[in-house]
Amino acid sequence: MDPTPLLIVDAANVVGSRPDGWWRDRAGATARLRDSLTLVGTLGVPPELPPPVEVVLVVEGAARDVPGTDGVRVVAAPASGDDAVVELVAAASGRRRLVVTADRELRERVRAQGAEVYGPRWLRDREEHTPESD
Repeated sequence: MDPTPLLIVDAANVVGSRPDGWWRDRAGATARLRDSLTLVGTLGVPPELPPPVEVVLVVEGAARDVPGTDGVRVVAAPASGDDAVVELVAAASGRRRLVVTADRELRERVRAQGAEVYGPRWLRDREEHTPESD
């Protein structure tokens, strides 16, 4: 069993929760989200969860070509991003799994598999309190 917690972020849902013009450049907004997640994996999320944390960003549609980085693995959903998130949760049974999404149906699906679920605001609060942003 891998003791490293797995943080799965529903990119489309999290990007869509920010009224910052993301609709004009979905790939760019997703890349910015990916970059903001890089420190999250090394700092631990939430604060009581010690690092390292494996961070996976699930992308779809116009953001499908956003590449991963050293700190964030990007998974391009072949169809439904929600289905890809559920598959990742199922494949990591036995690990602590945290999913960030506001999608109610997705929240229910991953909770049924034992994942913890947090909304986009929870993630934004962590991004805003990293050493680089303080």
